[in-house]
Amino acid sequence: MTSANFWFRSLGAGLIASGLAGAADAQSYPARPIRMVIPFSAGGATDVPGRIIAQKLSGALGQQVIIDNRPGAGGVIGSQIVAKAPPDGYTMLLTGTAFALAPTIYHGKLPFDAVRDFAPVAQVALTANALVVHPSLPPRSVKDLIALAQSQPGKIDYASSGTGGAQHLMAALFLSLARVNMTHVAYKGSGPAMADLAGGHVKVGFPGVAIVIPHARAGRLIPLGVTTAQRTPQLPDVPALAEAGVPGYDAAVWYGVLLPAGTPRAVIERLHGELIKLLGFPDVRDGIVAAGYDIVTSRPEAFAAFLKADIAKWGRVIREARIQPE
Repeated sequence: MTSANFWFRSLGAGLIASGLAGAADAQSYPARPIRMVIPFSAGGATDVPGRIIAQKLSGALGQQVIIDNRPGAGGVIGSQIVAKAPPDGYTMLLTGTAFALAPTIYHGKLPFDAVRDFAPVAQVALTANALVVHPSLPPRSVKDLIALAQSQPGKIDYASSGTGGAQHLMAALFLSLARVNMTHVAYKGSGPAMADLAGGHVKVGFPGVAIVIPHARAGRLIPLGVTTAQRTPQLPDVPALAEAGVPGYDAAVWYGVLLPAGTPRAVIERLHGELIKLLGFPDVRDGIVAAGYDIVTSRPEAFAAFLKADIAKWGRVIREARIQPE
């Protein structure tokens, strides 16, 4: 046998052994607890569906799914932990729309590639934000607000939870599509932004529907439109922005699960199957909907395609609005 033939046979044997080992690992998965990294603070918008899912996933997999909140840099710190983790299915990322904003917001400084370094598993939920006005502002429809903003360019203030965040980007998309100019007032978090918005210190905002509902019921804020392509069950009488005067507007806040790139396909499929199954349980569905979210599911390939499209969409908005990280 020539040395070349020996090398090729050895290589083939090694690949077969590696494949068998990978299959065996996938069949025994999971054999120990799994860490679910949530790159935002406990109690935040991303944390809520994450904890509901982690609890049920623990029972389905027979291993504890441990929440690890790693906030910072708009989700970058927690995402980096998962990108650099071993691709064995024992470290997962539950993240949201901020993941699609980071590649452009932190262009050239992101310590990972949002597409190349992750294996999407499934979307799990989405929620709408709402365009709201303080009652002291006259408009009672989206078209009336656009008309007022056009007549007073730059004179109407709008609040956001921070520069480069989802609320800021949703407002930027609205301004672009409606061809109006309003002045951005950035706050350090959604709490301070909502306090000033409800108090009338700033007149317009794009908070999440779950936060809007109690203020709307109390008459402190008036919702004019929701950011999703269709109306949301949480505010059924409020039109989607796309139907209320801003054609083409579609900006849901999504949440999904990703693993490090290179994770065995069988592990991805196991996690995907369990996620889809548990999202169909009435108690899980009711808990997520009651918290202000809608259930949404997707195949890994569809989620990967969605991520690429979302990164591109928000990239255009960020560049056009010339948004820079704080």
